[in-house]
Order: sequence, then C-alpha cells, then structure tokens
Amino acid sequence: MFLGMYLVTISGNLLIILAISSDPRLHTPMYYFLANLSSVDICFSTITIPKALVNHVLGIKSISYTECMIQIYFFITFINMDGFLLSVMAYDRYVAICHPLHYTMMMRPRLCVLLVAISWVITNLHALLHTLLMVRLTFCSHNAVHHFFCDPYPILKLSCSDTFINDLMVFTVGGVIFLTPFSCIVVSYVYIFSKVLKIPSARGIRKALSTCGSHLTVVSLFYGAILGVYMRPSSSYSLQDTVATVIFTVVTPLVNPFIYSLRNQDMKGALRKIIFRS
Repeated sequence: MFLGMYLVTISGNLLIILAISSDPRLHTPMYYFLANLSSVDICFSTITIPKALVNHVLGIKSISYTECMIQIYFFITFINMDGFLLSVMAYDRYVAICHPLHYTMMMRPRLCVLLVAISWVITNLHALLHTLLMVRLTFCSHNAVHHFFCDPYPILKLSCSDTFINDLMVFTVGGVIFLTPFSCIVVSYVYIFSKVLKIPSARGIRKALSTCGSHLTVVSLFYGAILGVYMRPSSSYSLQDTVATVIFTVVTPLVNPFIYSLRNQDMKGALRKIIFRS
C-alpha cells in the first residue's frame, strides 16, 4: 500500500511540474508556487517512505544514528517549507481576488522568487537548530522508535537526557515558524471572504471561491493533522499520533496533485497535452 501511494505521489507531482513547465499559459505566480509545492512534496515523501519500505522488505527494522539525524533535519525542513508555500499561495490568492488590477505589479517574478528563497533559508535554519539540539542528547535505552521514520517527538521520548530545552524550542521558535504562515493564511482568507461577500452576483462568488477551494482543502488537511500532533509536549506523544503523522507525510503529498488538477481546467488541459503527446 505504501509503495503504491509513494509511486502515485512521485508520478502525480512530477506530472504537475511537467504540465506547468511545458504550458506557457501556466507561467504565472500561482503555478510557480504550485510547482515548488510539488517539488517539496516529492522530497517530503522520499525522506520517509523509501527507508520504511526497504526495512519492511528486508525485515531489518533499523536505522543508523546518522541517518536518523539526517532524516530529522530534512523532515523539519520540508514540513515547514510546505507550510510557508501554502501561506505564499494564500497571499497570491488574496492579491488576485482583492487587488486584481494590481496583481501583475504586486506579484512580480522577482518577488515570487524572493518569497520562495526566503522560505528555504528560514526552514533550513530552523531544521538546523532542532537537529543540533537533538545531537546533544544522550540515548542510553533500547532505542526502539515506535514509528515508521525518525519523527522528532518519538526520538525525544527515548532520550535519557533532559529535553526541556528541546521542548522549549519547539514551543517558542517552532511555534513562531508554525504560526507565522498559518496566521498569514488565516488573515489572507479573512480579507478574501470579506471581499467575496461584497460581490453582488452568486456566479461571481462561485468563481472567486473556486480559485481558493483547492488551496483551502490542502491547508485544512495539512494543518489539521499537524495541530493534533505537535502542538503539545513530546511526553504526551502516543501511537495514535502516528496515524495523524501518516496524513501529512503520506496522504497530503499524495492527494495534492489530484486536488489541484481535478478542480482546475487549465491544469487539466495541460495534463491532457502531456498525456496525448506521450
């Protein structure tokens, strides 16, 4: 099941990237951010699922300490990058709906590249902070991780050192990194809905909301799962949280291509061209 989901995730997101890069009509800020999101989703799935599959097939359910720390670093990087890209996409929708006449001027290509570049810098620095704090801990027990990858919370529970600093950084720095894009998304949609409610025709309202429906679905799925797992102390982490983790590490990257393509006529047209051409 996991192998099938991983293959669909890779192929679906690759198709999104190919469709956007090959169709000049899709060379807009919204699709530029979507192509970046698909790239991140491919990387996000690749750091967790292949290792789990190899361990399952070979029957060797182990991972080295170095591999575990590397996995933690890239896991934190890509999960935060997903959040930042979703917030940038929300801002893009806000500009498109609330300031349509200034859209081209406000969402210049240079600004789009800068927003993505800043997001990469912030997420990598954040991942580096938590990984360095993890490296300083001592692990002296059986070191059995009850998970399918090195999730930071289960690893913290294994430590025989004091994890107060780690938990503090999760709730302070991690909280800021998490809440900043989430707040941007909420504020963007408050302005969007206030603008949409002023549209006199029902058709205009449907058209405006149709451009946000896909994004809202992904945001709800992604942030709903994360809020349930990480917005509490690591000591309270349980096996039930593994199910929620599967949602944003496996399911969300899997359904993103379907959500964004099935609800978008331009994307469906670009995908048809690629399929018929091949």
